[in-house]
Amino acid sequence: MRPPLRIAVLECDTPLPNTNCRYNGYGGVFTALLTASAKALNHLDRLGPETGLQISKWDIVSGTEYPKLEDIDAVLLTGSKHNSFEDVPWINRLVEFTQSVLAQDRVRLLGICFGHQIVGRALGVKVGRSNQGWEIAVCGMDLTEKGKELFGLDRIRIQQMHQDIVFDCPPGVALLGSSPRCAVQGMYSPGRFITVQGHPEFTQEIETEIIQTRTKAGVFSEDQALEALSRTGNEHDGVSIGATFLKFLRED
Repeated sequence: MRPPLRIAVLECDTPLPNTNCRYNGYGGVFTALLTASAKALNHLDRLGPETGLQISKWDIVSGTEYPKLEDIDAVLLTGSKHNSFEDVPWINRLVEFTQSVLAQDRVRLLGICFGHQIVGRALGVKVGRSNQGWEIAVCGMDLTEKGKELFGLDRIRIQQMHQDIVFDCPPGVALLGSSPRCAVQGMYSPGRFITVQGHPEFTQEIETEIIQTRTKAGVFSEDQALEALSRTGNEHDGVSIGATFLKFLRED
């Protein structure tokens, strides 16, 4: 029997109150996604949280401790309300740690939204504000040939919540897909990393809480919020994307 798959979730933010109460941090949100994805693969016996899937959570915003690479098999960088391009101590430390993961060939890397951008920054490409504005709620992602091969789909539907982007795919890295508002929706390097700009881990409830909170804060207009809220419950491929993550982490 294979040893447990040890995934360190680097929590780059704290969820909003309702989500945090239900999941106890983004580590809990991703545990729910990956468990559902293992079940979809019929691998729950080998990848369940009580058997073959060991997830540790690391608060890297207020804390300074990171996992030791010899103790884990994969690192997952979560989304965040913070800006991936900022020159602040905790983000700089995260970029440096990500570079240390990329510099070796055993521990694999998953990057989601902010985490996708951090991987881009660690690889030396520009990250920052898009001139296309926000991409919110369930949106379509057109896949490249490599994206179709990897995800086993012709097109992906995924929850989105971002206005920052990776501007270019780094040299030697495969582009996975794009959308009208974001040219680099995902990146892939065999045996090293997979990233996506969207949020496969977001449910309708999580997305709705963020939209409503940001609308009250004046980030989104009422019209913008209503249009986005009309799409938060649309069918999406989050579990399928999580299954692709697990297959990638288990590949020899």
